[in-house]
Amino acid sequence: MRTWKASTAAAHWNGLEALPVLIGEIGGADFGTTLLQALAPALPAASWSLYRVGASVAPALLASASHGVPDCTRQCWHAYLSGPYERDSSLRGQGGSTDAGSQLLHHARADDMPAEHQRLVYEPHGMAERLSIVEWGRQGDELLALNLYRHTHQPRLSDRHIRSFETLAPALLALARKHAALAAPRPAPAGDEVLAQRLLARAPGLTERELAVCLRLLRGMTHDGVAADLDLRPPTVKTYRNRAFQRLGIHFRNELFALVAADTGADTKAK
Repeated sequence: MRTWKASTAAAHWNGLEALPVLIGEIGGADFGTTLLQALAPALPAASWSLYRVGASVAPALLASASHGVPDCTRQCWHAYLSGPYERDSSLRGQGGSTDAGSQLLHHARADDMPAEHQRLVYEPHGMAERLSIVEWGRQGDELLALNLYRHTHQPRLSDRHIRSFETLAPALLALARKHAALAAPRPAPAGDEVLAQRLLARAPGLTERELAVCLRLLRGMTHDGVAADLDLRPPTVKTYRNRAFQRLGIHFRNELFALVAADTGADTKAK
């Protein structure tokens, strides 16, 4: 496994003719596969993912796609969360900077990963190699990672491929971050009363505190912000959040947004 700092040099996109098409797809359903197709001449990969993890945030898969293989990115994500996530130090590197805003690059093969990680994530889905760019936030307790995966049917990544990734990685991360922001589901503008009704329709057993926490998460408040607003301790807020999510049948904040957005769509169709 190798870890090194991202370059600040300007990217030279070998597939420059594809760049306007890729930019035009940002926020759309085809962005992920278009990204892999655009990269293919310089950096063949069959799947990719963008996720956020850290001590201060719930793990969230923000974007993903596959090309030329069945799309298994979400299955891989759930397998990762089932165990390997808690013990994964592969993106932290050895002695790398975790200052807010710093970016690190990683190259790893499947056999660099712990046995559990290989067994649950890499082997079932034919993933053989990973290139990553990681951006650190909040003084090192949160990271955003863009991962490109070579699958077993593809040739081994060469030094040329890795140099291409080193050049393109910061631009790729910026594009993927913008795509995730535009593609993320958002609840339609609605007051707390309407949102509360939608949540209670899904989970009538929600308590007053659980509902209050969910409504503030839907406003975009952090856990610390919710704690201050409700005069609670942050660990207590997380307890109410976890109980509410269990009742709602979800695990992460982005699923809460998606749930309310789905209900908004149902309301629109009913009209």
